[in-house]
Amino acid sequence: MSEAPDPEVIELAAKVFDLARRGEAEALAAYVDAGVPANLANDKGDTLVMLAAYHGHADAVRSLLERGAEPDRPNDRGQTPLAGAVFKGEDAVIHALLAGGADPEAGTPSAMDTARMFGKTDLLELFGNR
Repeated sequence: MSEAPDPEVIELAAKVFDLARRGEAEALAAYVDAGVPANLANDKGDTLVMLAAYHGHADAVRSLLERGAEPDRPNDRGQTPLAGAVFKGEDAVIHALLAGGADPEAGTPSAMDTARMFGKTDLLELFGNR
């Protein structure tokens, strides 16, 4: 029988996820530097990078990637941060993820598939030139 998670740990995780959603890059960096896993994921498999990317926070994405977060880690539905950024039209986040090593072919649908789906030819060219 496993132990129930400590309520303080759950509260801290919720706070850190909120920081990612709000794009609080400096606060996120401080928590990760203090030991919070850079690849911390919620109950849907969304990592801090995914939440920051989906909400359009390029600085937070860069900060997390600099601290070892995986740029292509998919959530439970197979979506990657890059595909989410393409879907949301977050150009600065797209460039931050690509600079951090994100693969446009990763995930289901991939960022490449998402760009095709929405007719984003500029992104298809960008991804094709990598």
